Amino acid sequence: MFSALAAAFGDLGNPRIRGVLWKSLALALAVLVLLAVGLWFLTAWLAHFDIGWLDKVIEFAAGFGVVILAWFLFPAAVTSTLGIFLDEVSEAVEQRHYPMLGPARPQSWGEIIRQTLAFAGVALGLNLLLLPIYLLLLWFPPAYAAVFYGVNGYLLGREYFEQVAMRRMDPDSARRLRQAHQGRIMLAGAAIAFLLTVPILNLIAPVLATAFMVHLTVTLLGDGRRR
Repeated sequence: MFSALAAAFGDLGNPRIRGVLWKSLALALAVLVLLAVGLWFLTAWLAHFDIGWLDKVIEFAAGFGVVILAWFLFPAAVTSTLGIFLDEVSEAVEQRHYPMLGPARPQSWGEIIRQTLAFAGVALGLNLLLLPIYLLLLWFPPAYAAVFYGVNGYLLGREYFEQVAMRRMDPDSARRLRQAHQGRIMLAGAAIAFLLTVPILNLIAPVLATAFMVHLTVTLLGDGRRR
């Protein structure tokens, strides 16, 4: 797994991936701003009492809450919105490192959109349901880290793996391969979740994570064929 991650960092020098990287940076920033603004208006609308000092206190608390909420939801939100065009990253990595794989399996827009929307619903919904637990566990950092990276490790590992694997196999085959290597994929997802929570690095993390998962998926496919 570590060799796959190192190879992904090396792929950042690929001109094709740098082009996607600029788009990723722009979209990631837009998602973060829209997420923060949306949460700000939502909290302001829900908490308005027409009492000067109380509204000021609520406004301050809402501002702090927006930062916390945006931080928690950022990994799932960015991954969901970038899912459609990160296929370019997969193609660039495959052509450079694994030309023997040949052309990818054709995927309809319907299949891609269904996959993206399904993940967005599960990821955002699960993180919102767990938000009270996240806030409670902030007082117990080890427990918070275990829950946060465990949940997002599963979600992000599944999403990135299926996005890459379904270029080479049908959804059922991709699901069986994921289930056979759930531990390694979840650990890779936890690494991706960590990248998404590191300031500055989180803006390029979706591109980096896609390259990482391409290398890991090719390794898993090779392991499966040798059995």
